Amino acid sequence: MKILIVLTSHDKLGDTGKKTGFWLEELAAPYYVFKDAGAELTLASVKGGQPPLDPKSNEPEFQTDLTRRFEKDTEATNTLANTHKLSTMSMDDFDAVFYPGGHGPMWDLAEDKDSAALIERAIATDKLVTAVCHAPCVFKNVKGKDGKPFVAGRSVTGFANSEEEAVQLTKVVPFLVEDMLKEKGGKYSKGPDWAPYVLVDGLLVTGQNPASSGPAAKELLKLFKN
Repeated sequence: MKILIVLTSHDKLGDTGKKTGFWLEELAAPYYVFKDAGAELTLASVKGGQPPLDPKSNEPEFQTDLTRRFEKDTEATNTLANTHKLSTMSMDDFDAVFYPGGHGPMWDLAEDKDSAALIERAIATDKLVTAVCHAPCVFKNVKGKDGKPFVAGRSVTGFANSEEEAVQLTKVVPFLVEDMLKEKGGKYSKGPDWAPYVLVDGLLVTGQNPASSGPAAKELLKLFKN
């Protein structure tokens, strides 16, 4: 199984002067779910090279056994430092695409035409698509086979408004993931804040928050085996 993992290249948290990027757990947990299952992984980002890590995601309270494993894994960190440029990737070369979150994708991947085209190609060729936490923002401009918004009528989740309020970034992000998914016609639902919550709708898997990233990756593997 060949899986493409797509990461943000955006490192500015709005006008706050703070840094953002991808959330470490949301890469590390799926990375090892896939690796330990024998999947072949390719990492890409909007600009290629080293994607920016949200520094907050590497603070002690947010570290996990898998984030620590990733940080010590020379192969993993080298792969991350040399991501492919997203525009050079073809969905025809992969069985699935996985988008980790963090706030970064809200500024670049949400509006990225190469990302939208990649997902639309995945949809057209019946490939698996997964996005967790803030990463369901990537569906903002994606159309389904019927030309309607891809998430319209689908069961979806993503970072909840209540979670965004809890981290006090409601006024900083360009839009709210939950609101956008609803506006596009998605059947949005969520679990308790910060607890794992994953939805599967056909070949689409979405996860609500960082804790949902490993479980979402496991659901993707189940779909592939079926």
